[in-house]
Amino acid sequence: MSLSEVKENGAAVVTAVNGDTRFITRITSIGLTPGCKVSVVKNDKNRPMLVYSRDTMIALNRNECQGIEVEEVNA
Repeated sequence: MSLSEVKENGAAVVTAVNGDTRFITRITSIGLTPGCKVSVVKNDKNRPMLVYSRDTMIALNRNECQGIEVEEVNA
């Protein structure tokens, strides 16, 4: 499933990052790498997602979230 499908207050582990080289480089440089746990803080429709990972709050637009594959876990 993609990161955008995780519900608000949900948690997930990144399993893959898909996209062009520029996208992958940018996403991995902010710490979203395979095996990384993320907590979804805000997931409102038509708004950027807010996720918390590695002691950092990250805002991602919907298109970016489509390229980040995750597996849901219990918070």
